[in-house]
Amino acid sequence: MAGQVKWTGPIVDAHQHFWDPLANNHPWLKPGAMIPFRYGDYSAIKRRYLVADYRKDAAGHDVSETVYVETEWDPTTPIEETRYASALAARDGLPNAIVAQAWLDRDDAASVIAKQAAFPLVRSVRHKPGGPATPDAVETERTLMSDDKWRRGFACLERHGLHFDLQTPWWNLDEAQQLARDFPRVLIILNHAGLPSDRSADGLAGWHAAMARFVEESNVRVKISGLGQKGKPWRVEDNRWIIEEIIAMFGAERAMFASNFPVDSLCASFDTIYSGFKEIAARYPLADQERLFCATARSVYQTGLRHRSAAAE
Repeated sequence: MAGQVKWTGPIVDAHQHFWDPLANNHPWLKPGAMIPFRYGDYSAIKRRYLVADYRKDAAGHDVSETVYVETEWDPTTPIEETRYASALAARDGLPNAIVAQAWLDRDDAASVIAKQAAFPLVRSVRHKPGGPATPDAVETERTLMSDDKWRRGFACLERHGLHFDLQTPWWNLDEAQQLARDFPRVLIILNHAGLPSDRSADGLAGWHAAMARFVEESNVRVKISGLGQKGKPWRVEDNRWIIEEIIAMFGAERAMFASNFPVDSLCASFDTIYSGFKEIAARYPLADQERLFCATARSVYQTGLRHRSAAAE
């Protein structure tokens, strides 16, 4: 459309990973491992992926800051992962914020959260809550978000000024909405757009309805990321409607773009994904584009700061 201006300013990548499976313990990245994965065979990412690799992938886009998200590191040593990511930041300048691992239903959850919060770059915690694998199973099965022990661990986040990164498919968002209502002072950041993998008319209708209910809670945010499809290239025409509907529901001040690299390298190059984001976002005012590409993530994760603000403490 004539008159549209694509974003060329700074980018805060709100969701990415670094790892070294040769040096560190990632059970799912071991040579013989192959877990069920939404993109299918993920052998291509069972390799060292560090800051230099990321910068090479992101070349041509002005990535100023990134948010490192936990990588399914061995859950018996979650503090070691945060120490590792913090060392990368000190040496290479990325990442600029960390979403740390803490299994909220473990006996040591309170202690682990306290230790994670002591790291200057830690802003949030992620623990995937599992649960129903299909929309139909919601009637008989619940996620950990409804488990009393898990929720006691979740309650510790507020004490330390931490957010929660939630990765769950859209059919579990009614549970997430209740979680947000029960803990209104904990910011919940939905990962990967609620995982709209089923692109059938019924699948997209279910996703849209669940997202429309979830967004009613003021303490929720969303990452526009992880939109790849198994066996298909990442295309603007496949993802435009989803992205535009997210922005319509959440507004640019509550949504943020992210690469999910290197995982989404299984679907496309970094340039394909971010150029696609820029093409889709060009219809919005530059102020909204700035929020989507930079300001929302910077505000949520305080990527420009080494320490959380006093208010967050």
